[in-house]
Amino acid sequence: MMKKFSLFFIIMVVFFIGCEKKVDFTAKEVHWDRDMCERCKMVLSDRKFSAQVINPKNGRTYFFDDIGCAILWFQEEKIAWANEAIIWVNDAKNGAWIDARKASFSTKNITPMAYGFGAHARREDIVENQEIIDFEAMRKRIIEIGK
Repeated sequence: MMKKFSLFFIIMVVFFIGCEKKVDFTAKEVHWDRDMCERCKMVLSDRKFSAQVINPKNGRTYFFDDIGCAILWFQEEKIAWANEAIIWVNDAKNGAWIDARKASFSTKNITPMAYGFGAHARREDIVENQEIIDFEAMRKRIIEIGK
């Protein structure tokens, strides 16, 4: 009897471990000019100023045409997991996906929704004499703009 229970237990453990779904936190492929912004419903077309947010609990990805839409969406929708969200933004210089929380932001860019913030993986890539701020400062300014 004990042998059967042990074998059953081992089989169940292997089954559940094998069925465990891994959540992918990497930036997803955007279908440019087809995927729509979660907040404003405009099509994502600017490959240097879009953003995507990943829910850390289930891996669902939300697309945004401007980092400003993503920040205001957290506020308006009262997203409980906002502080844990994985946020990817395009590097304003080369379009590569970078971690928004680690990026440096320039403040005077022409962006899809006119929030004006461009993300940069390297501070050195920001044009001389342009203000440079971090993620938290950018977030606070967008919230002020959105009021």
